[in-house]
Amino acid sequence: MLWGCFAAGGTGALHKIDGIMRWENYVDILKQHLKTSLKLGRKCVFQMDNDPKHTSKVVAKWLKDNIVKVLEWPSQSSDPLPIENVWAELKKRVRARRPTNLTQLQQLCQEEWGKIHSTYCGKLVELYPKRLTQI
Repeated sequence: MLWGCFAAGGTGALHKIDGIMRWENYVDILKQHLKTSLKLGRKCVFQMDNDPKHTSKVVAKWLKDNIVKVLEWPSQSSDPLPIENVWAELKKRVRARRPTNLTQLQQLCQEEWGKIHSTYCGKLVELYPKRLTQI
């Protein structure tokens, strides 16, 4: 499992998650990666789905304490988050390189994540306000 984020300026951190993701892991990932990744965009609003580990009180407190603006998201929304487009692009790129083992898969994910162009990310961010008004 991977955690990643992006902004208009390009991809941010990509973090490999070992085992089952719990809210404790999620807070650790945010502490480790979110602030440096948020520097990729001018005005940043953090968006995440409503998975219970994302919406736990501990995570909400960490986000509030660290002054991270979070976009409210309908709990039953069928509209995919923009990160899903980035995940699809990563999968396409990695699949084309045909990894043969888990170590190679992890290495290729990191390499290809870093190659996703900022123009691609910027376009996703640019088009998103229009999608939000449609929801």
